[in-house]
Amino acid sequence: MDKQQFLQRFSFHHLGDIESGYHHAGNLKHASVLIPLVQTEQGIEVILTKRAQHLKHHPGQISFPGGKVEATDIDLTDTALREAEEEIGLNRKDVAIVGQLKDYHTITGFKITPIIGFIPGDYPFNIDPNEVEEVFSVPFPHFINEKNHLTYQLKRQGIEHNIYFMPYLNYNIWGATAAILKDLVGHLK
Repeated sequence: MDKQQFLQRFSFHHLGDIESGYHHAGNLKHASVLIPLVQTEQGIEVILTKRAQHLKHHPGQISFPGGKVEATDIDLTDTALREAEEEIGLNRKDVAIVGQLKDYHTITGFKITPIIGFIPGDYPFNIDPNEVEEVFSVPFPHFINEKNHLTYQLKRQGIEHNIYFMPYLNYNIWGATAAILKDLVGHLK
């Protein structure tokens, strides 16, 4: 799939058909993430980060750049772009926003809005080592191939939850990141 095919499929499908899985009943903290996509000669690649090992929450986990909404943010897109700039040095002017997916609720009480945008290839990322250990890319076909979608059922407080995994090479992509990627793939099919 190339960028043009991605944009056509994304714009022609309705978000109402996406399953976000878990729905949290209590007060949720709002957050936004950027799903940075790059068109390469081989096709589309997804940019992901590995969180720094010293972080208190989710150390070493694979994620999208993003974080909590702050009072100074104009909207959820602004949150995602601000966080991407802080974490990996991605200038907001270099992001062509495509749209967003439905909100994803986490077991830990966050409502995450995924924002999708294309960025230039071979981007000179500037990683903040206080937040990010590594930036890497995964070919989008890896996520489209449903053989790479693994699900584990977890029971928490008497409720069963699906935890998603999409391992790639030595990276364990799981949890909210894998669920958001699953929703993106579902939206494009």
